[in-house]
Amino acid sequence: MIALTLDRIAEITQTAIGGSARPDAVVDGPVVIDSRQVAPGALFVALSGERVDGHDFAESAAAAGAVAVLASRPVDAPHLLVDGGDDEVLAALARLARHVAVELSDPARGTAAAEVVGVTGSSGKTTTKDLIAQVVSGTGPTVAPAGSFNNEIGHPLTVLRADTGTKNLVLEVAARGIGHIAYLCRVAPPRIGVVLNVGSAHMGEFGGREAIAKAKGELVECLPPGSDRRGEGGVAVLNADDPLVRAMHTRTDARVVFYGTAEDAQVRATDVVIGDNGAPSFTLNLRGRTARVELGLVGAHQVSNALAAAAVADDLGMDIQDIATALGAATPVSRWRMEVTEHRGATLVNDAYNANPESMRAALTTLGALARDRRSIAVLAHMAELGDDGHAEHESVGELAARTGVAHLVVVGTAAEGIAVGAERAARQGWWDGETIRVPDAEAAADAVRDRMRTGDVVIVKGSRVAALERVIDLITKGDVQ
Repeated sequence: MIALTLDRIAEITQTAIGGSARPDAVVDGPVVIDSRQVAPGALFVALSGERVDGHDFAESAAAAGAVAVLASRPVDAPHLLVDGGDDEVLAALARLARHVAVELSDPARGTAAAEVVGVTGSSGKTTTKDLIAQVVSGTGPTVAPAGSFNNEIGHPLTVLRADTGTKNLVLEVAARGIGHIAYLCRVAPPRIGVVLNVGSAHMGEFGGREAIAKAKGELVECLPPGSDRRGEGGVAVLNADDPLVRAMHTRTDARVVFYGTAEDAQVRATDVVIGDNGAPSFTLNLRGRTARVELGLVGAHQVSNALAAAAVADDLGMDIQDIATALGAATPVSRWRMEVTEHRGATLVNDAYNANPESMRAALTTLGALARDRRSIAVLAHMAELGDDGHAEHESVGELAARTGVAHLVVVGTAAEGIAVGAERAARQGWWDGETIRVPDAEAAADAVRDRMRTGDVVIVKGSRVAALERVIDLITKGDVQ
């Protein structure tokens, strides 16, 4: 992060300097919550978790070079003490991150000002965040969170990775309820806000799509007023193909840029083709110019993600051909999201990071595109937090798997029973002749696939985070394809 003295950090975070801490000592290293990541000049943030208490590692953090420990109780090391528990530690961390974000993005810094981009949506946030970061890195040094570091801990820690050389700060913002995104936007006020979709993820927590849309729309409400000139004023990048996202244009004073396949989208895809490898290509239409984009990412849904990235890159001043080239060069960054590997003649797709009805449909559509004339196997676990619609949504996924023509459907865990029910109904009705296999866990799923997989098959693995299906691919590759 930017270099700050301890007395300045204490002022910003509203903490008290304690222990052997020197007010003039300078923090110019990383801000971390894991003592193993401490480097000289670091600030170590001590949180009390269920299994470990960061305060117990204060001395080792100081020995490794931490200038101070941000703590909720006195420790035997230089420290900054909050008045309260973990919540106050996180509040202090947020105040420090806001100071850094506001200072780095201050327009008074001219061309040295950092651009802050926020990305939200029910699905695709992490992939799109990674895509935007890769594309806009052509304009200068770019900081983005690793994986889904998108909550009240990961968000400020990501911001604090930025320094005076940072040109772009691309942030993923998530919500567990109303007000969460607004809070994250106060930590790092974005100039550009991207809303991807409003789906069924966390339906049980929110109570309905309208409530989800209300939460996601907090991002565009936080944007500054717009300007007619690119690179100036707030910009709301909205998915024109999602009615609930499109409607958010009424909730912002920022300039609105629609993207999608709709004819009125300023950033539009036409002539979409899905290749034999499952990767799409399309013609990018942008402000009267066109360029052909050949994506290396797998899945038709990546077209929409790429358009969102193109809209951001355009506002940051990139030429359309440079945008197309950067999109084509982009690769998967975060683990377990459409990771495609080959093993002894079979294609394995690990999309196990998380699941909701929309991402399940995207995954199964991708499976169908990849398989074409080959056999396919789907390993599916339950989708969490869907509320009263959960069983019906699982049955719909089972029916879609059957329509996709999977040869074998491996359903993992009793919570995913609806998937098996939907597929077996299709079998009874006579329009699917595949096999449904129920298994209790990832190990049994891998055994079931290894027993059935042959050279040329395509296998996809998908489920909610709690199912931990990411291990299935590793377990499969320990065996041999028949």
